[in-house]
Amino acid sequence: MLTRIYGTVFPTEEELKKHLAQLELAKEHDHRKLGRELELFTVSEEVGPGLILWLPKGNIIKEELEKWAKETESAWGYQRVTTPHITKSGLYHTSGHLPYYQNDMYPPMKLKDGGEYYLKPMNCPHHHLIYASRSRSYRELPLRLAEYGTCYRYEAAGELFGLLRVRGFSQNDAHIYCTPEQAVEEFVAVMKLHEHYYRSLGITDYYLEMGLRDPKKTTKYHGDEKMWKLAEKMMREAVSKLDIKMIEKAGSAAFYGPKIDFIIRSSTGREFATSTNQIDLYMGDRFNLKYADKDGKEKNPVIIHRAPLGSHERFIGFLIEHFGGEFPVWLSPVQAVVIPISEKFAAYGRKVSEALISQGIRSQLDDRDEKMQAKIRDAQLQKVPYMLVVGEREEKAKAAAVRLRSGKDLGAKTVTEIMETIKQIETSRIIDLWRWTAEETT
Repeated sequence: MLTRIYGTVFPTEEELKKHLAQLELAKEHDHRKLGRELELFTVSEEVGPGLILWLPKGNIIKEELEKWAKETESAWGYQRVTTPHITKSGLYHTSGHLPYYQNDMYPPMKLKDGGEYYLKPMNCPHHHLIYASRSRSYRELPLRLAEYGTCYRYEAAGELFGLLRVRGFSQNDAHIYCTPEQAVEEFVAVMKLHEHYYRSLGITDYYLEMGLRDPKKTTKYHGDEKMWKLAEKMMREAVSKLDIKMIEKAGSAAFYGPKIDFIIRSSTGREFATSTNQIDLYMGDRFNLKYADKDGKEKNPVIIHRAPLGSHERFIGFLIEHFGGEFPVWLSPVQAVVIPISEKFAAYGRKVSEALISQGIRSQLDDRDEKMQAKIRDAQLQKVPYMLVVGEREEKAKAAAVRLRSGKDLGAKTVTEIMETIKQIETSRIIDLWRWTAEETT
């Protein structure tokens, strides 16, 4: 009997050691493991596989990311919209998702009056109807409509994987309606928005993957050759204005046009496709979307699809693994734990914690009947950025001894200084834990 054995060969022992260390790091940073330990999310068979239940701490991360996206996108010229979770089946026949996408959708809800509704698998058709709700002029383009829309896709059971592959998700979605002359620069701006988000989070290892048609399966795609070539040309022109590496992958285009995915690599070496972006020359005609140009002639807008932060579920799964649970201060569910050295100083500890909370800092008081070192260790295991130890000297000085989750001891700081520093770091959304210089950080 023959047994097939597979092995991986490395050119040097150093590269082998690096690979093994990375595998070990991936185990430690596994988002499913940390999600349980840090009490971020859970799933239940009673609810259904692939449907995430966000626990209070995980929900804080989700809401902080969404708040950031809304603030940022408002500054970048986006307008917020909201669409329902279900819709009549006719909408997806118009878009072409039915029957093409039907295997990835939940079964329809058939009503007594003969109506047929589907859970929304994507936000695009709904945004197109918002655009179509009234006549449009070239003067109001580009029109950027954004939504954290909740979608549902019936992924195969064997493909479900923690937060990274789910059946229900909330997506950082937007659609930009513009003229052909505006399309390239708008797409460049979309790429730059991605870079802004990623660099703000300290993510620098990423590249683009352009999805093209499979030349052997042309019948699976909609639209004509001219449309496909023009969309591809526009996207290539936009990428040429950026300093981001791009590879190409035949067969991974959407059924109505080429697409570009952002692929980011976490600190563990795992690659994540976080965002899909498209210049769409098909759906404007399909939905009969129009705008009046400067000569009064009706034309179809170009539609740009984008989702820089992907879905909450997938992106937070990436962040858990990338940071190993040690989130930046602004994303940390608990930002500070106040630790009295004995029960005698619990009242002062409560006063310090309440002062932090009054400034919008997520603080907790650990007044358990445990040794101080045990409390510090527990806070470190929960990846809390700041441990504030208080005793007699600190109470007299209206201060607290600051200890970072890295173990670095910064000594006593006044409560006022602590509050001001944490608040500045939080509102600036920087990665550093203390001040802004490398030697004072983790």
